[in-house]
Amino acid sequence: MRIGQIVIDVTPLRKSRDFRWLFTGRLASMVGNALATAAANWQVYGLTHSSLEVGLVSLADSAGMLIGLMAGGVLADRHDRRKLLTVVRIPQALLAVLLMANSLLAHPALWPIYVLTLAIGLTAGLSSPASTAAVPALVGPGRMAAAAALTSMSGQLANLGGPALAGVLIAGPGLAVCYAIDAAGFAVFGIAAGFVRPLPPAPGGQRPGLQALADGFRYVRHNGVIGGMLLIDTSAMIFGMPSGLFPALATEHFHGGPATFGLLTAAPAAGAIIGAAASGWTSHVRRPGMVVIGAGTLWGAAIVGFGLSSSLPIGLAFLALAGMSDLISEVLRNALLQYYTPDQLRGRVSSLYLAQVNSAPALGNVEAGGVAQLFSLTTSVISGGLACVAGALLLGALIPAVRHATLRPLAGDRPSGTGPAPGTGPAPGASPAPGASPATPDGSPAADGTVLGE
Repeated sequence: MRIGQIVIDVTPLRKSRDFRWLFTGRLASMVGNALATAAANWQVYGLTHSSLEVGLVSLADSAGMLIGLMAGGVLADRHDRRKLLTVVRIPQALLAVLLMANSLLAHPALWPIYVLTLAIGLTAGLSSPASTAAVPALVGPGRMAAAAALTSMSGQLANLGGPALAGVLIAGPGLAVCYAIDAAGFAVFGIAAGFVRPLPPAPGGQRPGLQALADGFRYVRHNGVIGGMLLIDTSAMIFGMPSGLFPALATEHFHGGPATFGLLTAAPAAGAIIGAAASGWTSHVRRPGMVVIGAGTLWGAAIVGFGLSSSLPIGLAFLALAGMSDLISEVLRNALLQYYTPDQLRGRVSSLYLAQVNSAPALGNVEAGGVAQLFSLTTSVISGGLACVAGALLLGALIPAVRHATLRPLAGDRPSGTGPAPGTGPAPGASPAPGASPATPDGSPAADGTVLGE
């Protein structure tokens, strides 16, 4: 394999002007969000000196996000996705300005931080499905894995560098600057999205409502590839990453302090960045579903290794390995999600995927904390890793559509586990009509004898 097929593939940025604008806007927004999140956590702790109150900031953001995602998926399938991305940035920027104004008061109030954080999460949920669902139309079916890797790497860089930059800014000019940069990031995203070409809804879109949302659920439930991937990822997130135990592990297991806690928190992101930098090969995998299963297994095995480690450097290496495997899984899950979903359903399916990604880690922290309380920290970590390995292998064995999933179907083949949107054709998993050409993710037929995306 050539070196160009190993390092991260930047072809989507080179070839697609529209994707460059979307990527730039997303990156600006993610950096601002990382700064604002760190600033809000610090501000709440300074006002309350309560870790529980700090945790409620994350809960408010997640609650708003979940509410917004349910509506955002339906809206993304009914309205122009570019317009949705642009319009939502206006209230987001205003909400960030209000956070800044509150921080400048002589006696900042606590409740606006929760209310405004919830509102920002809600608006983010309204636009996130449109942002995810827009990518296939901008880069084409053959570059979805590369686009997912670029997006994931930018997010990891923002999550890794944002809190550090926030610390410098809070110690220097103050909290208000973090919130101001967040507002500017939202504005940059809105402006950048305005330069993306129009992305009107695909024919066959439904009116917003409960029936439209139910059709999204039904498609995920009947599609073996998408449903299987969500189950594998949910298993990994609930059992696999005990981030809620990091404070206790830093002090009780590794006998360190805040610096050790910071290293434990940063290690998975560092591994993910390394994985993204070497993700070029993901665009050439013939059986990406098998890689997703393998990555889930490696994730769990790395967590078991972390739980067994008494040495901090070795423990950090295992966490980095877990983060790397999760990044590879995320890249291929995103690509398969977009490939196996008809365009008229991409918004709703993306919203369900994002809702799962947003909520499963919180459940995982509860599970890890409960097991640690009943037994011990190491028992919680090791048992969670073993459960993650077992879940990936068991689900992979029980769901053949995931094992046979592909991003590179040849003409005359149809990816297993696919199905049309509800009401538009045969039931999910049905074979195409004899002699029919396979359809690309945007609904256009593939040319005979060619490999899609090449």
